[in-house]
Amino acid sequence: MSKRDEYIAFINEFKTVSPTISDEQCKGLLRRAVQQHDLTVEEATDILNTSGLVIGERIDYFEVLGLSISGLENQDELTIANRVDAVHKKLYRKSLNAGGRVRPDGKTEDQWRTLLNQARDTLKDAEKRQAHAAMLQNDVFPHTESFFMEEVPNSDTTSSNTSAADDSMAMIPAGEFDMGSNDIESSIDEKPVHSVYIDAFYMDKHPVTNAQYREFVDANSQWRIHRWLNNYNFRKYRDSDYLKNWFRGNYPTGKDDHPVIWVSWYAAMAYAQWVGKRLPTEAEWEKAACGGLTGQKYPWGNIIDRRWANFDKRVAETTPIGKYSPNGYGLHDMAGNVSEWCLDEWNENFYKFSESHNPVSGGSIESIIENVTKSKTPRVVRGGSWYSSEQEARVSNRDCLVPWKTKSLIGFRCVRSVAP
Repeated sequence: MSKRDEYIAFINEFKTVSPTISDEQCKGLLRRAVQQHDLTVEEATDILNTSGLVIGERIDYFEVLGLSISGLENQDELTIANRVDAVHKKLYRKSLNAGGRVRPDGKTEDQWRTLLNQARDTLKDAEKRQAHAAMLQNDVFPHTESFFMEEVPNSDTTSSNTSAADDSMAMIPAGEFDMGSNDIESSIDEKPVHSVYIDAFYMDKHPVTNAQYREFVDANSQWRIHRWLNNYNFRKYRDSDYLKNWFRGNYPTGKDDHPVIWVSWYAAMAYAQWVGKRLPTEAEWEKAACGGLTGQKYPWGNIIDRRWANFDKRVAETTPIGKYSPNGYGLHDMAGNVSEWCLDEWNENFYKFSESHNPVSGGSIESIIENVTKSKTPRVVRGGSWYSSEQEARVSNRDCLVPWKTKSLIGFRCVRSVAP
């Protein structure tokens, strides 16, 4: 199938979900044609004009039937179908009784009944309903990677970003450090120790908190907790445990300043993009964790103690950020509390052939961010959590997880490059 035919097939599929689209959605469809199907704007416009899509209006089928997305969440399909049928039947009968009048919205009753039927057929079909909900919430389109984050603040994808860091970030100076470990307890993936030069960058002093992540999901509805949406459009980007410890869209009471957990790598990437930052590379993370020390196991020296970190199930859950003293760079919780997602693709043997200047596994910083939704391979996780043993809490310890998985042990923090 040619790129053009693929695009036409996508438009036809999209039309079954929403035969009407807003002007902004039209722009999004044109962007998709250019970016993913190698079409010109003129070619895409011709296809849209002949597709039968109505541009300049967006119909909310939930609103047509007087239902809500949240009201259908966590309901089984039979319950949803019965509810949709009942509402449809009531509204359809009311329309028939109204005769041939013109409605306040300008539609005839015949047109309104056609719309009611479309709404019923869409909301009773699980896939169509979920795709329609995603389209409404995100102002983007089903079955396309563009829903991940269509319009966001400029993300930090290159070292030319000149945005100044605020007080929540610490500057990590440029320079060399010895990455990895040859200690007896070190695993093979931590070897060999090798000298790495890292350009200066800013790093969050603390992991991203529940309160900070709540601001993100409030502004980006596609990252709220929608269980049945999770089984369709979002299943590639977060598992069913996403924000597992939250209730009705809010984090646990009293834990606004605890690190957010149960977030996938994709979610962490989206948050970082939203705030105009990015995830750290593995090398950046380890340099920052060392706190300026050389040849030490932990951010403060060779010994770990419960006075300095939340680890080894001593607390058995996360603790507030800032509870423990920072390392030499002013960073808290670089050992213990939560492990943290990094930008890199996992490669057990990466240290054997990595570059000596700003190494990144799996491509450049720019390419990983640009192709975030195409990333399917495991991603690097660094730093010990509240559950980790002394060995796992070492700054050189490496771990990984597939990007859509979430755990109670994993959070993240962001970085921003310093302009040269």
